Amino acid sequence: MAKKGIPEWLNSSLWSSSPPPPPIDDRLLRNPPATSVTPPIVERPPLSPSPSAISTAPAPPLPARPPSKSEINDLQNGTGNDGAGIDSPAAASSVEDVSRKAQVVAELSKKVIDLKELRKIASQGLPDDAGIRSLVWKLLLGYLSPDRSLWSSELAKKRSQYKQFKEELLMNPSEVTRKMDKSKGGDSNDPKIESPGALSRSEITHEDHPLSLGTTSLWNNFFKDTEVLEQIDRDVMRTHPDMHFFSGDSAVAKANQDALKNVLTIFAKLNPGIRYVQGMNEILAPIYYIFKNDPDKGYAAFAESDAFFCFVELMSGFRDNFCQQLDNSVVGIRYTITRLSLLLKHHDEELWRHLEVTTKINPQFYAFRWITLLLTQEFNFVESLHIWDTLLSDPEGPQETLLRICCAMLILVRRRLLAGDFTSNLKLLQNYPPSNISHMLYVADKLRST
Repeated sequence: MAKKGIPEWLNSSLWSSSPPPPPIDDRLLRNPPATSVTPPIVERPPLSPSPSAISTAPAPPLPARPPSKSEINDLQNGTGNDGAGIDSPAAASSVEDVSRKAQVVAELSKKVIDLKELRKIASQGLPDDAGIRSLVWKLLLGYLSPDRSLWSSELAKKRSQYKQFKEELLMNPSEVTRKMDKSKGGDSNDPKIESPGALSRSEITHEDHPLSLGTTSLWNNFFKDTEVLEQIDRDVMRTHPDMHFFSGDSAVAKANQDALKNVLTIFAKLNPGIRYVQGMNEILAPIYYIFKNDPDKGYAAFAESDAFFCFVELMSGFRDNFCQQLDNSVVGIRYTITRLSLLLKHHDEELWRHLEVTTKINPQFYAFRWITLLLTQEFNFVESLHIWDTLLSDPEGPQETLLRICCAMLILVRRRLLAGDFTSNLKLLQNYPPSNISHMLYVADKLRST
C-alpha cells in the first residue's frame, strides 16, 4: 500500500531500508564538518575551497586518442578485438557504453546531425574518450551548426571575433593609447617621441590622464574594473586545487589559469549588468577542460575562444541567478530555490514537511550552491561531467533538468533526512554523500513524468 502523498515507485526498499554506513568522502577530508552547524549567509555563491584545503585525489585521466576508422567500424558493427568475450563481467558491464559510443559516433558522422537524436543519446551520458564530449557539447550549446559544412566558416568567424575582444578589452589604457597613436602614424622617426606610441604631455587629453575622474576616462574605467579583476584572479587560483591541469606552478597550469582569467574578464566587461560573480570560474572550468583536452589539436588550440562562446551560451540560461538585482524577482535565484521546494513538495510531501516545517531547514542553506554552481561542488570532477551531459542535452533547457536532479538528490537520501534533525540534515546536504550518478539521473528523469 502506497504511503499517502508519495508516488508508488518511491515505495521500495531503496527508500525504506536502513542506509548503509556512508563511504569515506574525500570532500569530507578536505572540509571536515564542524561540531555545530551555522546556517550560511545566502547572498552570493560561496568561495571555492581554499588553497589550504587541497585534496590528494588524482586528476581525472585525459581523454584518449580518437578512434581509428577500423575501431569506429568495430563500434558500429558491435565487434571488437580486445579479446574479451561478451559474456565476461567486464564486457557485460561496458556493453552499454560501447553501444552508446557507437550511436554517438554514427550520429556525428552524418553531414547534417540530428540534434534531437543526439540529445537523446547524450542524456544517458557520453563516452569519456576520443574527444566526443568536446564536439557534442559544442553542438548542444549551439556553438556549432548541425550542418557540418558550415563548421569551418562558423569557427573562423567566432575565433576571429574573440581575438578582437581580447585586443580591445584586455589592454590597459597605455596600450590603448599606444595603439591609437600608432594607427595615426605616431610611431614615425620623430625624435621628439621617446618611445613608440608615447605622447607628449601637450597631447594627452583630460580623458586619457591616469588621474582623470571623468566618466569617459579610459583610466577611470580601468581602475573601476580592478576590483573585479582581482576577484577573478583569486577565484581562478582556487579552481580545482587538486588537479594539476588547473593548479600549480607548471607552465601548463599557468597557461590554463590565464585562459580562464581572459574568458571571465571579457565576459564581465561585455556584461556590465552582471559583471563577474564569485563561482563563475567553477562553471567555466569543465567547459575549458573538455575543449583543451580534445585530441584534435586544431580544436584544442582554440579551446579558450570556443570555451568563451559556449560559456556565454550556458550562462544565458542561468544569468538571472547571478544578477543580484533580480534575487527577489520571479526569475531570480530565490524564486528558483522556491521552485525546487515546490517540486519536492509535489513528489514527496512527507520529506518536504520534515525538512521545512519540522526541522525548519531553509532550502537556501544548501540549494543556493547546488543551483548557482550547477552541482560542480557536490560531486567529483568526472561525475560532474556526466551530470552536465544530461543538463546540456535537455531540450527544455538546463534549468528545469537541474531542479529535477536537485530534487532527486533529496529523495535519494530521504531515509537519512527523515531520521535526522536540523544539525545532522544540514551537514548531510552541505556535504552530499557519494552516490550512484546513473541512478540519480534516472530518478531525476522519472520526476519528469510523475
